[in-house]
Amino acid sequence: MREHKKKNKIQYVYSHIYSNAKEYLSVSIALIIGIVIGVFILNHSEDGQIHEIQDYLNRFISEINESQSIDRFSLFKGVFFNNLITVVLFIFIGSTVIGIPILYALIAYKGFCLSYTVSALIATFGNGKGIIFAFSAIFLQNLIYIPCMLALAVSGLRLYKSIVKDKRRENIKIEILRHIVFSSFIGIIFLLGSFIEAYISTNLIMLFSKI
Repeated sequence: MREHKKKNKIQYVYSHIYSNAKEYLSVSIALIIGIVIGVFILNHSEDGQIHEIQDYLNRFISEINESQSIDRFSLFKGVFFNNLITVVLFIFIGSTVIGIPILYALIAYKGFCLSYTVSALIATFGNGKGIIFAFSAIFLQNLIYIPCMLALAVSGLRLYKSIVKDKRRENIKIEILRHIVFSSFIGIIFLLGSFIEAYISTNLIMLFSKI
């Protein structure tokens, strides 16, 4: 029975991605563009800016090493609150026709932040330790965050297309409701990412910062 339910869930996810392949491709391209821009900007930053970033990261690591304990539950609440704002923002923007360019911009900005941070870590600590820090501080939770953000953006694009194609008010209300329900479900998944960031990634950062 459990295996049957698991197969149904996998089939649903596959069907969802397949039926919205063009939308997922377009938002993925926006993410990649943001990643490329982040790497490009850091690589072409002035030496003074890079030194400021390196000083900040070194101070951050020193503070972690000096701290005896971290209130992980408070951290979890703060992280989840920020993620909740992201979900609400995507719900609102996806419900408006003029919000579609903003959706793409938010996805690109996410890619930019990721690549800029990873590049800064590698520039500061070298390939070995920098990659380890990037993995511990960024990679794990973003295995959750990135697919969730892409799914939210695709849901908004689907709503936009339904509004443009179907002018009937009742049908539009149904699509908006579907968008809200789907986005709320994604918000629940963000809980897992928040937990990973607050508890697992924090422990890994404290562990690797002593190396």
